[in-house]
Amino acid sequence: MIQQWKPTEKPDSLEIRERMKKIKEKWIQLQRQMRENGQPVIVLIEGWGAAGKGSAIGSLIREIDPRFFQVVSMAGPTEEEQRRPFLYRYFVRIPEAGKFVFYDSGWGDELTKSYAKKEISQAEYELRLKSIERFERQLSDNGYKVLKFFFHISQKEQKKRLDELAADPDTCWRVSEYDRWQNKHYEKCLELFDDYLKVTDFQEIPWRIVDAKDKKWALLQLLEGICAGIEEAPKKPGGSMLENEFEIQEMLPLSQVYLNKSVSEQEYKEELEKLQDRLKKLHYKLYREKIPVILVFEGWDGAGKGGIIKRLAGGLDPRGYEVHPIAAPEPGEKFRHYLWRFWKRLPKTGHVAIFDRSWYGRVMVERIEGFCSAEDWNRAYQEINEFESELFRWGAVIIKFWVQIDKETQLIRFQERENTPEKRWKITPEDWRNREKWDQYEEAVDEMLQKTGTEYAPWHILESVDKRYGRLKALRIVTETLENVLKKQINK
Repeated sequence: MIQQWKPTEKPDSLEIRERMKKIKEKWIQLQRQMRENGQPVIVLIEGWGAAGKGSAIGSLIREIDPRFFQVVSMAGPTEEEQRRPFLYRYFVRIPEAGKFVFYDSGWGDELTKSYAKKEISQAEYELRLKSIERFERQLSDNGYKVLKFFFHISQKEQKKRLDELAADPDTCWRVSEYDRWQNKHYEKCLELFDDYLKVTDFQEIPWRIVDAKDKKWALLQLLEGICAGIEEAPKKPGGSMLENEFEIQEMLPLSQVYLNKSVSEQEYKEELEKLQDRLKKLHYKLYREKIPVILVFEGWDGAGKGGIIKRLAGGLDPRGYEVHPIAAPEPGEKFRHYLWRFWKRLPKTGHVAIFDRSWYGRVMVERIEGFCSAEDWNRAYQEINEFESELFRWGAVIIKFWVQIDKETQLIRFQERENTPEKRWKITPEDWRNREKWDQYEEAVDEMLQKTGTEYAPWHILESVDKRYGRLKALRIVTETLENVLKKQINK
């Protein structure tokens, strides 16, 4: 793509000044428009070392209200970030609706650098390319304007700039070892960049190459490219409707789940203690092996999710797990991609994250209550499978539970909560409203189970009319799954 690219002839100084004046006026107008429309904008600026990416961003943001943008300079991942999925540090920095984020280098720079330095294999490189395609597509489908620029200079120009920077005591720190390596292996890097840009040049999110030899000319190209990208016709609401590419496990409809299962009090106490002891030992091994674990709990109101989570947590080291009770999104969460708040809550390697409700709200409560469009929740099945696929590739163990009871049991538990002062806080008017929509929720849950139960992130039904039975079953599934994972890890 770069190798076939023909730069536009640079205008004379007078034309650059005139065009700059006009485009800055438009730039200010479009910022206001983006804020009023509540559209988030991501501007990704990649390119050669010393190509002038940072100075261009510096000039660009002088014309923006500082309350409405953030500049993110992405150096190599920190030790903390290395314990998270590849795209974690980019996803958690996406902007709120109506705001801008400018990435001074990003996921492309990180990936090509890792591959050039042989830190990752060809297979891993290709998998990460797929991750990037999904990441950018999901952002675009969910209303983000993603604009990508590559600052291009020649090998000779790059060497000249690196030498000038290195000669000045105030700027020598800006020349990295990798910049020098990149210049020395310019042709190899050019081929790699060319391949990367070709593969990630998507119809809705194209690359714009900037001739960066002259800084004023580069800034003009950048500004005109951003304004042109913002003014392009928006995508059709709902985004891409893709065929599900994941192999899905067959699940019984909830109406066919046999709920008359129980255990005695004595059996429960004895088994609970044994399972919690097993789990505690497994947790230490998980930490040593740096395996992250994600447990997801969904279920009917009053089904006993909290009691199950409490018994699971009783078998974990408190320093190595966190329970995330998920309610309605906060303002900062509501105005971002719906998966953002879950990316932010991912565990570090060796730790356990327990979600009391989760991203599946998209295809249940948001679907039924009309908090998102039909296109949004229909597309979410694929997006969720992709999200969980990313977590699995990272090395996470993902175990998902639906806590099942019948409608009569729920009514008994609701009435008990209302009639017991110390339990009254557990019942809300919303619980009663949701109960009136039982049939709608059951239909949505059946579809969710049928479309998102994969081999790497399976669903398990916990029959919890007898709470003790459901708790023990959850503990057994978790301990057996973790034992199998650790056995495979040790035998690698």
